[in-house]
Amino acid sequence: MSDFETIPASEVPEGAVILDVREEYEWAAGHVAGALHIPLDQLPVRLDELDADEDLFIICRTGGRSMRAAQWLVGQGYSAINVAGGMDMWFEAGRPMVSDNGLKPVVL
Repeated sequence: MSDFETIPASEVPEGAVILDVREEYEWAAGHVAGALHIPLDQLPVRLDELDADEDLFIICRTGGRSMRAAQWLVGQGYSAINVAGGMDMWFEAGRPMVSDNGLKPVVL
């Protein structure tokens, strides 16, 4: 098993590279502005879109998918940090969000 760090959503640094591994409908409803979006099941075939020299903060809705993604990415030689509690905790912490559907951002 690969070791990776886990931090709360409230502690993700400003300007961090955030990788959102949720599905398209979840992303469209609300996400972190500037985040990268690669659904978990597409990660292996889209790995070349990520910079292996950057710390990647991996987020999903509650932390399960991001934990699996972080574990896998660390095994591939990437620096991946799991965001505990995911977008649910991001929202609870009052961190900014945007949506792609023209509505107020929400977490699905």
